[in-house]
Amino acid sequence: MDIQFIVSTLIILASFGLYIGIAVFNKAKETSEFYVAGRGVPPVFNGMAIGADWMSAASFIGLAGTVMILGYDGLAYIMGWTGGYLLLTFLLAPQLRKYGRYTVPEFIGDRYESHTARVIAAICTIIISFTYSIGQLSGSGVVIGRLFEIDAKIGTMIGVVLIAFYAAVGGMKGITWTQVAQYLVLIIAYLIPVIFMSLQITGNPVPWISYGELVGKIGELDRELGISEYFAPFTNGTKWQFLALMFTLMAGTAGLPHVIVRFYTVSTMKAARWSGAWALLFIGLLYLSAPAYAAFSRFILMTKVAGSKISELPTWTKSWVDTGKLQIADANGDGVLQWSELIISNDIVVMATPEIANLGVFVIGLVAAGAMAAALSTAGGLMISISSSFAHDIYYRVWKPNATEQNRMNVARISIVVATVLAGIVALNPPGVITQIVAWAFALASGTFFPALVLGVWWKRSNTAGVISGLLVGLTVTLTYIFAARAGYTLFGIIDTGAGVFGAAAAILTNVIVSLSTKAPSQKVQEEVINLRYPEQMSYKNGEVWVDDDVTLDSK
Repeated sequence: MDIQFIVSTLIILASFGLYIGIAVFNKAKETSEFYVAGRGVPPVFNGMAIGADWMSAASFIGLAGTVMILGYDGLAYIMGWTGGYLLLTFLLAPQLRKYGRYTVPEFIGDRYESHTARVIAAICTIIISFTYSIGQLSGSGVVIGRLFEIDAKIGTMIGVVLIAFYAAVGGMKGITWTQVAQYLVLIIAYLIPVIFMSLQITGNPVPWISYGELVGKIGELDRELGISEYFAPFTNGTKWQFLALMFTLMAGTAGLPHVIVRFYTVSTMKAARWSGAWALLFIGLLYLSAPAYAAFSRFILMTKVAGSKISELPTWTKSWVDTGKLQIADANGDGVLQWSELIISNDIVVMATPEIANLGVFVIGLVAAGAMAAALSTAGGLMISISSSFAHDIYYRVWKPNATEQNRMNVARISIVVATVLAGIVALNPPGVITQIVAWAFALASGTFFPALVLGVWWKRSNTAGVISGLLVGLTVTLTYIFAARAGYTLFGIIDTGAGVFGAAAAILTNVIVSLSTKAPSQKVQEEVINLRYPEQMSYKNGEVWVDDDVTLDSK
């Protein structure tokens, strides 16, 4: 048993113990704590929890690897995922918080006065969250499998047990404070390696500044090898795919149910806005570092691994070859590893880089703990989202409105366990790499919830028939395009990860056309929609804006 295994194991187990301890200490005792953490989370801590909820295994494990392999084209992920928070913070989060519900399906059901719309939204939430969770559990399998040198499938099931336990026990209250701890673990684990690599390669400990000169050197190496330059745009896809992917990720971010519900955990609209601002800061720390991470990793692989004799490769290569995530083949039989003979999965770049750069056993263990924190934090939030959609929106609001609070809590906890196990089973043989699976979830969110929520908040004429038709058409178009693209049938070179642009366009057009062709919502509903646009101390009723004690501000 080597020292690396012992150190990594101790760090991982310590972090697991921390998360479980926090969940048990903050155990949800009533439904408001289980679904929205009692609406008492301070904005700065909510921002951290949003950051952890957001920076999933796709961000921590897959993003830098995607940028390293795709180069310029990989930046669509960074711009799309970050830009989506601006849409969410300004377009939707404060307004949804003012409406004062527990879940996105509950908002849609009450805003449109329709149980049918509520159930369809709940089903969409379950589909989106389930798809997203497959990527997280797959990521946890990669980490645990490499750490304990066991099959990644066994690692995935270990992750399933852990997530099912602390999500079911703590609910949103426990998840929130667990995610605060997980954010601190994952961001420290992400920044330390990239800072040390920057110091090691450039002599400058500030990677966000130093990696620029390295990109130029990588370009020279690319030209020497006769391959597409790292920073050349649209070499791995068309311009339309770049734009479609960026839109899909932005709109998907603004429509993800498990992200939106985090804004329900604060006390006011103002706190919701500040939560978004803090979240952008905390997320930016990782997203500004990912391109630097990618550049350093690629440079080390091109200069210190490629060109080496296959018989003298570093010991870390064997460990990763055994996981199936790294392939090495001496295609030309010269005994030397060429760059083209090194096939490295997007999903292992961050995990393998501390070993590649020889950063020491503590950093290797810390990165493993950070990767687990990223996968577990998002998976926990997704399970709460699935649970609330079934237990609250379907079981309580539609099926058994007289259910006791204890029954609702029991159903919520059981649904978490069932959803986690089912997602874990699918993750044993995932249908794609982590970033790809996650992009499908964003495509589904952009084709369903983004149009429904934006029109629901900002267009008072949107009605029940419109939102139901929009949700169904958006879901159908998005799923159809994903399957068609994977079969080789595409438009404008847009592949499956950009499917959301078609789903969103179809959903918006359908919602508008059907709403205008059918009866307008009641005056009460239209006034409620207008009311969402005003600060919390103001309200709109009877054609007038009122402040506090019914003092008229203006009239329309």
